Amino acid sequence: MKFEDKSLSCVDCSEIFIFAAGEQQFFAEKKLTNVPRRCPTCRVNRRLIRDGKDTGQCTDVKCEKCGTSTRVPFKPTGRKPVYCIPCFKSQSVPVAAGDSAPPTEATIFHDGE
Repeated sequence: MKFEDKSLSCVDCSEIFIFAAGEQQFFAEKKLTNVPRRCPTCRVNRRLIRDGKDTGQCTDVKCEKCGTSTRVPFKPTGRKPVYCIPCFKSQSVPVAAGDSAPPTEATIFHDGE
């Protein structure tokens, strides 16, 4: 099945965001049937609120790969690149020797600190 980028509107901020073909493929592989209702920034904010963290500690940055603006819950040091969620998920990250599992979504926002 061929996937194409779709423009969606965020239910929280009403901004238009792209539901990329790669994300759609990921959703299909995981048998997820609902499309995202929130933009990546609002997803991060909602996750922080759910986890009882302060959303004021977030930093707006540009994705190293695609240049899209994204929000991360830390202040990047500049030592490592920061990616938006779709770019991070699209990268093939090899599992290092001794690791039992590949990185989870929680590592998307880790800046090596």
